[in-house]
Amino acid sequence: MYQYDDYDASLVSERVEEFRDQVARRISGELTKEEFLPLRLQNGLYMQKHAYMLRVAVPYGVLSADQLRMLAHIARTYDRGYGHFTTRQNIQFNWIKLEDTPTILAELATVQMHAIQTSGNCVRNITTEQFAGVANDEVIDPRPLAELLRQWSTLNPEFAFLPRKFKIALSSSAQDRAAVRMHDVGIFLHQNAAGEKVLRVFAGGGLGRTPILSAQIREELPWQHMLSYVEAVLRVYNRYGRRDNKYKARIKILVKALGADVFAKEVEEEWAHLKDGPSTLTEVEYQRVAYFFEESRYNRGAGDEAIFQMQLAANTRFAQWVKRNTRAHKVVGYVSVTLSTKPGAAIPPGDVTAKQMEYVAEWSERFGLGEIRVAHEQNLILPDIAQADLYTLWQLACEAGLGTPNLGLLTDMIVCPGGDYCSLANARSLPIAQAIAERFEDLDFLFDLGDLSLNISGCINACGHHHMGNVGILGVDKDGEEWYQVTLGGAQGNHSALGKVIGPAFRAQEMPDVIERVVTTYCDLRVQDEAFVDTVARVGLAPFKVGIYGQPKAAA
Repeated sequence: MYQYDDYDASLVSERVEEFRDQVARRISGELTKEEFLPLRLQNGLYMQKHAYMLRVAVPYGVLSADQLRMLAHIARTYDRGYGHFTTRQNIQFNWIKLEDTPTILAELATVQMHAIQTSGNCVRNITTEQFAGVANDEVIDPRPLAELLRQWSTLNPEFAFLPRKFKIALSSSAQDRAAVRMHDVGIFLHQNAAGEKVLRVFAGGGLGRTPILSAQIREELPWQHMLSYVEAVLRVYNRYGRRDNKYKARIKILVKALGADVFAKEVEEEWAHLKDGPSTLTEVEYQRVAYFFEESRYNRGAGDEAIFQMQLAANTRFAQWVKRNTRAHKVVGYVSVTLSTKPGAAIPPGDVTAKQMEYVAEWSERFGLGEIRVAHEQNLILPDIAQADLYTLWQLACEAGLGTPNLGLLTDMIVCPGGDYCSLANARSLPIAQAIAERFEDLDFLFDLGDLSLNISGCINACGHHHMGNVGILGVDKDGEEWYQVTLGGAQGNHSALGKVIGPAFRAQEMPDVIERVVTTYCDLRVQDEAFVDTVARVGLAPFKVGIYGQPKAAA
């Protein structure tokens, strides 16, 4: 993985000392609460419902074993023994003391981590898919370009005060696993007919109160122009994006208002001033960064295939885990393993204890190449595991509560922290997830049900990506009470779709029954092994409304 040079290291260290001084002045009263607000946000520090929350960046979701151990240390020393992995490949600590934050950031800096630009109206953490560099359907490794974007966007003064936060995602596989079209800018890397690396650029995506899938604004952009083209997009957004209304400030509103063609024309005109300028990437620079991602230590081999097949035959749960939670690797004999952070009702999705982090770090070195990935679905991935080690790893993962074979199933929920922690939330999301997990704890039933995503957000800001769940749940406030609105038909991937509201909202205690009625209706309607989202697309919402409400009702 990428290693900081002297410039990176000094930048992060100087930033820590700058913030240490700012925190000291806040504690002494020299800085008011209002004066301190933008300073703490620039360092990823929020004030939430109960305490300060620190959001730490995990660029493009890649962690080393030492970095994960440091996160475990911070969880144990400065928090309540756990961290929460988010839908943007970051980690959040929910119980931080203000006076500890400079020391935490200093300790993070020792393992090349920071919290810069994890908040504020700037370019946020660059994301890509969790299997980048090892996926067997990948055309090009997106990590070098993601790292170049990270370097270019970090503390870039021109884009430090955008109209709103700005999110960029890249993907280069046959299947989009980075939810590219729900980002402000989404980039697909691919090879054209001539074998050249080119970019397909989308802009104007985002969830929240106005969910919109992004529109394509450029086809076959040579990769050397990635930074200058993104710079042109940001300049157009910076120039025309609304600053008078926070709820209409995202780039998706601008692209929708102008129309994708007009927006693309504006970007092209701006790009004409930047093309072939200092931001143009060179092969030498690309190779300098790509060098850090080259890996040639795949030498453990597949092991004895006969023994592996015996292990599969002898243990049904192991076979199910291999089927659900492992993925083909570009190197024969290896697989990528997803460790589910959602073992059941007792654990909020995405929460990982310090001890579990240390286990995962140890496994990454014992069975892999010392690397861990964070998925936007809030799971952890060991990207390079030899097939011969799977059985031992599975046993250890089960003992640590990370071996549940539910990847892609209904209990593999994406869930925001909701009203239990977040000061923006209208409703609690974690108890809803817990109640649903309790209702659907029968894994064999879930295996029969098949792939079905369920996402939950505690408010319209949609941190739980409820719009893109096959089943989405949104917490809403009605006269001071918590209610929950349900959407159906959302999807991520190559056929991304936004879910549609089925009707009036429900009380919290009704939600397990509601989801059970959704599932029952699906089972009654599906044809053979038809996926949930395909059934919804084929029959529409009407049969589900009848199944849920007993009679058709208008949308809320």
